[in-house]
Amino acid sequence: MTPGKEQIFEGLGVSPGIAFGTVHLRESGSVVVPEYKVAAGAVDKELTRLKKAVTGARRQIGRLKSKAKALPGGASDEMIYLLDAYSQMLENSRLVRGAESRISDDRINAEAAVQAELSEISATFANMKDSYLAARLDDIRDVAGRLIRLLVKSPRKSVARAPKGSIIVAEDLTPADTAQMDPARIAGFATALGGAEGHTAIMARALGLPSVLGAADLLSVVRDGDAIIIDGDRGRIVVNPKPSTAAVYERRHEENVDVTRRLNRTRNQPSVTQDGTHVTLQANVELPVQLNAVGQAGAEGVGLLRSEFMFMNRDDIPSEDEQFEFLKDIVESMDGRPVTIRTLDIGGEKLATSLLEEFGDSVSSALGLRAIRLSLAHTQVFETQIAAILRAGAYGPVRFLLPMVSNTVEVRRAKELIKKVASRLKRRKVRIAEKMPPIGIMIEVPGAALSSDALAQTADFFAIGTNDLTMYTLAIDRTDEQVANLYNPLHPAVLRLIQFSAESAFRTGIPVSVCGEMAGDPRYTALLLGLGIRDLSMGAGSIPRVKQRLRSINLSAAEARARVIMDQVDSGRIAMLLEDFNALA
Repeated sequence: MTPGKEQIFEGLGVSPGIAFGTVHLRESGSVVVPEYKVAAGAVDKELTRLKKAVTGARRQIGRLKSKAKALPGGASDEMIYLLDAYSQMLENSRLVRGAESRISDDRINAEAAVQAELSEISATFANMKDSYLAARLDDIRDVAGRLIRLLVKSPRKSVARAPKGSIIVAEDLTPADTAQMDPARIAGFATALGGAEGHTAIMARALGLPSVLGAADLLSVVRDGDAIIIDGDRGRIVVNPKPSTAAVYERRHEENVDVTRRLNRTRNQPSVTQDGTHVTLQANVELPVQLNAVGQAGAEGVGLLRSEFMFMNRDDIPSEDEQFEFLKDIVESMDGRPVTIRTLDIGGEKLATSLLEEFGDSVSSALGLRAIRLSLAHTQVFETQIAAILRAGAYGPVRFLLPMVSNTVEVRRAKELIKKVASRLKRRKVRIAEKMPPIGIMIEVPGAALSSDALAQTADFFAIGTNDLTMYTLAIDRTDEQVANLYNPLHPAVLRLIQFSAESAFRTGIPVSVCGEMAGDPRYTALLLGLGIRDLSMGAGSIPRVKQRLRSINLSAAEARARVIMDQVDSGRIAMLLEDFNALA
């Protein structure tokens, strides 16, 4: 290929924005790991080497935590949370215990033992369907990489010394690498590997660095000092851009700045339609660090707090007190705004090993023993979580949200357990919410939607999860690229299930929200409002755009268009009718 010729690469835009700069190539993170047998008398020496490496890794993490306090805004909280998780992985985790066993049983050197255990853990993670939880493998790789580098005495160079105006290009970057990037010096970054759900991506968003990951062929072309543009909005990288291309991106960057300025002005504006109907906009939260963005977006509460973060990167199950402290901090930070806490919804991830091992292969299936099924099969763990939620409810309004419910029996059993735990806490004179928190259910399987009239008699509210509802209704695995194009939330069957569920809630007089990706996409706002939805929960970053859209909607017109759409039998026709309505705004 001709040096200096413009070339474009596609990847995953994981942090929005457009960045201009020059390439600063980052060395590969790979290390050659020697493997050799050790004599029986040398096993203790290898175990000692591993122990020293663990101690050294803890010191590294301690130094990083001190530096993390200086990071801006939510990036500091995110990095400290992540480093705490790394510390836990260095304390009798599967990685460390497995490496110790390999040294003792297989009599191999310490670095080879760590590498072999990492390979086995990687194989476990390879079949996960949940992209967010599968991305936690990156965290384990980072910890394993630290141990291996300490053992082979091969330190990794910092990116902090890159020249001002640099764009970092690498095969891969760890979250710790990203945390060292000063946005005043580093304009953005791009990698050949990585995904949207990993902590590297989360750190990039927290720091506001435009980033593209997973651009597989990038390293075969790019050179130190090349001019480069990172398009984090569209997941595109332009190496050695032509003047005309650079001019296009300059205009887009200016437009982005203007749009961001206008969207920021919506923060304190009411979320009402043109004809004065209020629509509640809440935020979905997966990690505590995202709470900073929740406040900045002007969310009216947390419509979906995913509780799995408390169970990640550990072999044991968090205690009631641990869970309570996590939840109490979140509830207090919301300053009286409601927090809807979804109870545990993990299955095949095998992150809390002691919880999942006894259930065998069933937990590996999206149709197996997971979510409410797992909670009701393992009531001790469920009751611990219930107690923590009830205690957190003494510090602000909370709601229970039960995932993957399919019948009324599950709801009744869960309510009985919640009542039982509340009575126990009261007898112990433990402070809990004065009034029993509402107990709602996720509508995310067709069976729940079709029996929503019965479920509405037992649940206090509905939260329609459009992601899983679409997946299960259409039998589409979005992670399978061969069928992902068939995933379509505008399929008539999906829309009818949403409508049926919403109408069941309306007739019974219970609240209903939508908390899937449809809620955060302004293209669908008018349709959801037209179907009667008045509560939307989404990623905090989507709130300004959705608020801007709903403020332009005439509700009577949206309801009329929704009635026309619900008479259609073709998803293409539905999309056209919705696009035409949106174009009128």
